[in-house]
Amino acid sequence: ITMSYPPFELGKSRYDLNTYWGRFTHFMNIIDPRTLFVSDAKLNECRQLLEQFQSKTLPAGVTDKDLWEAQKTVQAIVHPDTGKKIFMPFRMAGYVPFGTPIVVGLLMPNPTLKQIIFWQWLNQSHNAGVNYANRNATQHTPTSKFAIGYLSAVTVSVSIAVGLTMIIRRAKALPPKWKTIVERFVPLPAVACASTCNVLFMRFHELSEGIQVIDEQNKPIGVSQIAAKKALTEMAMTRAFLPVPILSIPPIIMLAFEKNILRRFPRLNIPLNTLACTFSFGLALPMSIALFPQKSKVATSELEKEIQAKTAQPYVYYNKGL
Repeated sequence: ITMSYPPFELGKSRYDLNTYWGRFTHFMNIIDPRTLFVSDAKLNECRQLLEQFQSKTLPAGVTDKDLWEAQKTVQAIVHPDTGKKIFMPFRMAGYVPFGTPIVVGLLMPNPTLKQIIFWQWLNQSHNAGVNYANRNATQHTPTSKFAIGYLSAVTVSVSIAVGLTMIIRRAKALPPKWKTIVERFVPLPAVACASTCNVLFMRFHELSEGIQVIDEQNKPIGVSQIAAKKALTEMAMTRAFLPVPILSIPPIIMLAFEKNILRRFPRLNIPLNTLACTFSFGLALPMSIALFPQKSKVATSELEKEIQAKTAQPYVYYNKGL
C-alpha cells in the first residue's frame, strides 16, 4: 500500500474508489488490526481533529497524514450511520483476528458431527454479529427480525455441512483417500450458502422498508426500496464470494505440506493450518468487500418516482453496509 498522502478531503478516501484496486487498498487500510488498540482518548482526539478541519480551526502543524490517519481511525471504530462505537469483534478490523480461530476450527481434518455443528454455529454467530454491527442503520428495525435471520442462517449452515459430510462418508464409490480430501472442502458450500442467507435474512426487512438515499453532499433525499434491493444484492454476492478464498486456499496449502513437512513434523499441523487460514482470511476480506463500493451510486432515473421528484441530480448514493 502506497504511503503517499494526497490533500485531505473529509469523508473521501485516499484511494480511487472507482477502481477495484483502489477499493482493495482502501479496505486493506480500513481493516488494519492496529485500530483495535486505539484508546477512547485517542479516538476523541481523532474526532476533534476532523471537527476542527470542518470548522477550519485546525492548529498549526497538522499535516494531511495526521488528518487521513484520524479519519481512518474513526471510520474503523465508529458506525457511519449511528455514530456509535462498534463492538470490537464485530468491526471489520476485528473480523480477521476474531474470525481466524473459527476458520481453523471449520477446517479441522476428520471432524466429529458435534464439532461440525459447533464450528458452523460459532461462525454464523460471528457473521451475524458483523452483519448487524455494519448494517445500514438509517431506518429503525426491531431486534426480532435480526433474531429470525440469525436462526435461519445457523440452520442453513449446519444442515448443509452435516448433510454433505454424511453423504461423503457414506459414498461407497469414493476411495478413502478421496473422501478425506473432499471432506476438507465441505465447509465451503455450507459457509458460502449460509453467509449469503445470513445477510439476506438479517437485512430482508430493508426490501419492504427501504434504505435512505443521499446526494453528493450527504444530504438525505428519501427512502428507496429499489436502492435497498441493489444494496442487498451486492451484499449477498460479496458474502458468497468471501468464503471461497478463505476455505479453499488453506486445504490446498495443507495438502501440499502433508506430502513432505508434516510427515516429518506432524506437530506443525495446527500452527501451519492457522498460518494458512490467517493469510487466506487477511487476503479474502479486502478482496471480497472491494467488489462493490461501500457508498454505492445509483442513477436517479432507476429509482421510485417520488425520489426522482425530490432531486435534479443524475445520481444518488446509499450506504451498502459492509
